[in-house]
Amino acid sequence: MIGSNTNEDSHTNIPLYADGYPGIMYQSSDHGFYLLPKEKKLSELFLYGQTLQPISLDVKGAHEYIVVQLYPFASKYLLGIAPKVLNDDCYDLLQLNHVNTNFYRNELVKTSEINQQISTLFNLIRSLIKANTVSENAIIERVIRIIIEKKGQIKVKEILEIVPITERTLERNFMNYVGLTPKQFARIIQFQSSIHLLSQSKFDTLLDVGLDSGFSDQSHFIRTFKSYTGQTPKFYLNQIA
Repeated sequence: MIGSNTNEDSHTNIPLYADGYPGIMYQSSDHGFYLLPKEKKLSELFLYGQTLQPISLDVKGAHEYIVVQLYPFASKYLLGIAPKVLNDDCYDLLQLNHVNTNFYRNELVKTSEINQQISTLFNLIRSLIKANTVSENAIIERVIRIIIEKKGQIKVKEILEIVPITERTLERNFMNYVGLTPKQFARIIQFQSSIHLLSQSKFDTLLDVGLDSGFSDQSHFIRTFKSYTGQTPKFYLNQIA
């Protein structure tokens, strides 16, 4: 995802709704990007973790940014730290010691050519992968694929019928590699499915959206939607209309 604004008097707020995917972001601005509601000033180059609560990035004045979305377990592989500590937060990549991230930051600053900046970010990710010391977990990766393919509409007991693992081991490993429980991750993917339907399709009622996304009733759909966005589905739909 790429964004920019040349207006020096602008005030931009970018909501980060739960989607199950962490990401790496490079940003350039005169006044800096802030993570709200924590009011935390962010590095020029950072990785954001899983989002559970409604949070946003806030910036005043001219700015530009590039975001590379990562697979759910990527922060564990790339940083070697517990993903749970990154939930609803951002990690300053310039503080890493095992990879010279300042080199890539300087390369990003040198040019305003988007394709070149994207190439630099990919090179950074390759360096992080090369320096990775965390072993892969094929079972967790498989469970993630199953949940995504089912659009979150699958119960843990159904997963256990497919994957040879105990519930306790699954939950412990999922938390270790993703920073969420399988149930939390499935709920987020289900929520994202409803966001997609609201944005792309025409339905007679919000109940139709909720039911199509696998929610048992409209109140469950609205409650889940509001917990991740701070808004009702109707309010969100009016905002994007």
